[in-house]
Amino acid sequence: MKIKADFDLCESNGVCVGMAPDVFDLDDDDYLVVLQSDVPDDRREEMRLVVTSCPKSALTIED
Repeated sequence: MKIKADFDLCESNGVCVGMAPDVFDLDDDDYLVVLQSDVPDDRREEMRLVVTSCPKSALTIED
């Protein structure tokens, strides 16, 4: 499973960072960084929650 970010939509609110700090981070300029785009399938439900919590719908999951 892959996590994708649409950087044109992302406002770097950091919701995803708070929910999954091992997968997402903000750089020194407050831009989103996907630290781990390949996420194990056993974290699917957790990542779905993160994706649906994004206020700008900038995150998606690809199988």
